[in-house]
Amino acid sequence: MWLRDNERCRRDILRLLKRSGPLTSRDIPDTCVVPWASSGWTNDRNVTQMLEFMQARGQVAISGRVGRERLWDLPERVYPADRQISSVQEAELIRNERRLAALGIARAKARAMPMEPIHVGEAGEPAVVEGVKGEWRVDPTYLSDGFTGRTALLSPFDRLIHDRVRTEELFEFEYTLEMYKPAANRRWGYFALPILHGDRLVGKLDATADRKASVLRVNSIHEDVAFSRAMTNAVRTEIRDLAVWLELDVR
Repeated sequence: MWLRDNERCRRDILRLLKRSGPLTSRDIPDTCVVPWASSGWTNDRNVTQMLEFMQARGQVAISGRVGRERLWDLPERVYPADRQISSVQEAELIRNERRLAALGIARAKARAMPMEPIHVGEAGEPAVVEGVKGEWRVDPTYLSDGFTGRTALLSPFDRLIHDRVRTEELFEFEYTLEMYKPAANRRWGYFALPILHGDRLVGKLDATADRKASVLRVNSIHEDVAFSRAMTNAVRTEIRDLAVWLELDVR
């Protein structure tokens, strides 16, 4: 209903991108006649919501970023056109291979989840994980001995930890996004970032970007395992890098 009522806005976006893309959402005028109503942060964010629906339908694509903002463009200028797909089965295989490449390891058939599924069919190679029931599928590119670990602060939506059950099975790492919980019921923080070190998930960072004070406030670092000096230094480096990216000081 909302898309139908705002068909003119959809056409306006396509015309503008064809003429002037790529563009950020704030560069695209809002010509919606019916506002997007929500009880959450998307309320009245008409252009952003329209772009999300158009992306899901393959009508627009993300071509890059400017800082933290996405750049939107026509899909024919973003996706490669040199591969012809002859059937739905071939398209599904390509999708599963790409999904497995993003996940690294996944179940052939997984439990239902909202948004992007996490099963990969027969893509990759079969594998078993010691101490975990059932068979997995592994991307062949990860079967060589070339792995080099690093330290990183992950988004709560990162594919590594997006499926909380998979994350606990493989890494024995418990995580829940707690922004919708009452403050008194939170264990790790409003928007705690999982901490990756090497091939292990080792803790959570509870930090807040205080834009008014131009400060990234580190409320706490939750250590799921005891941090060595090297781990502590690596995490501190990542926090400093995050602050630089956010154009904030650390406190």
